[in-house]
Order: sequence, then C-alpha cells, then structure tokens
Amino acid sequence: MLPSIGPQELMLILIIAFLLFGASKLPQLARSMGKSMGEFKKAQREAEIELRKFEQELQEGKYKTGEDKREKLEKIAKDLGIDTEDKTDEELIEEINKAIPKAEKAEP
Repeated sequence: MLPSIGPQELMLILIIAFLLFGASKLPQLARSMGKSMGEFKKAQREAEIELRKFEQELQEGKYKTGEDKREKLEKIAKDLGIDTEDKTDEELIEEINKAIPKAEKAEP
C-alpha cells in the first residue's frame, strides 16, 4: 500500500515543479492537468451511463444474439482502456465496474 502524500511532501513537489517549469508555466500546466482530469471523468461517466443502459437492455431481452451483446461490451471496455482479449462477458462486466470508481458512478 502506498503512503499518502502529506503537506510536507506536497510542498516539496510544488517547489521542484516551480524550479523545473518556472513561475510562468505553472498556471498553464495546472490548467492542462485540470482539463485532462475533467475529460477523463467525463469519459468515465459516459461509460457508466452506457453500461447501465446496456444492463437494462439485457434485462429487456433486446440482444437476440451473443455477438450483439459482445460487441456492445467490447465498445464500453475499449472506451475505458480495458483489454478485451480472452475475457468472458462476465469478466468484461467485472473489469468495467472496477474501472469506474464507486464515487464517480453516474445516476442512471
């Protein structure tokens, strides 16, 4: 288990970043990181919504063939960066659920 970053460690990281990038580049770097994190969370929410919709469609019996179901699962998994090779549908669903943090799950 990794130790958490305390205020002293955070201060050291900020000082090193200041020395490496200079004062003028830090706001730009922070904005870029913020945008990247926002895009990542947006993709997670969209994948969660798509997974819930998929699960509902499964219950309604929308997918007549296993191929349709598999294609939809693989699309969701690839959107989250999950390798789909040699995994069953159940394993993919489990991996997708693990990739979406519980606190970030969107409302259906």
